[in-house]
Amino acid sequence: MTKKKSSTIQTDRELEFAIFCIENVASYLGVGAERVYEAFTVKSDILNRYIIPCFDILHTQGKEYIVDDILTVMKEKGVEV
Repeated sequence: MTKKKSSTIQTDRELEFAIFCIENVASYLGVGAERVYEAFTVKSDILNRYIIPCFDILHTQGKEYIVDDILTVMKEKGVEV
């Protein structure tokens, strides 16, 4: 994983994608979306330093790829829900 510049959600498409990522990771892990959101924002910087900065690339991929990619980032950063 390369370091990305921090970025906040700027558009409705980015917001929808962030929600998509949170809900699908939560579903895969069998936990509530609130726990995943906390893991992506409070326990780490995954939302603003990975998901949003990589939106242009990630949103073109399939759901399974996106979830697997985010799970890999979580593992690399030691983030658990």
